[in-house]
Amino acid sequence: MKINRAFIKGTNWALTGLISFLGFTGCEKENLVEYGVPNADYTVKGAVVNKADGKPIEGIRVGYGREQGPITMYGIPSTPYTPKASVVTNSKGEFKLTENTFPVSNQTIPVFIDDIDGEKNGLFNSDTLYVDFSKAERSKKSKGWYEGEHTITVKVELTEFKNE
Repeated sequence: MKINRAFIKGTNWALTGLISFLGFTGCEKENLVEYGVPNADYTVKGAVVNKADGKPIEGIRVGYGREQGPITMYGIPSTPYTPKASVVTNSKGEFKLTENTFPVSNQTIPVFIDDIDGEKNGLFNSDTLYVDFSKAERSKKSKGWYEGEHTITVKVELTEFKNE
């Protein structure tokens, strides 16, 4: 009896040590850039303007995101993406959005544009840009695992929301 208990206790300790050594953790965080992993800065900069008159729009959120299918919770559909890095346009409608992540394999990243300030500067329809980084300007030099900064300049034209 004592041999079996000692064997089971020893086995439990060995398995616990092995699992701790291998570092099993939760899977909640995705795409973390760590030391020794290729990474690059992806920057989208530009201005958001009213399509009708060309005037800049302040208070528009511009952000990277990950697309997902529509999920309805409590009868309300969720936003079409999981927020990642985002910025808000200034009084001139300008923005600069940068995220450091793994190199983009297909070179296209969705950028979501949403009016988040309500009626303050007018109501505008949301939009999605698919930014092709294969034509991006490289502004920082590569060094080691860092593959530099890839920058695209865009002009976003939003249409006013018409309540009919």
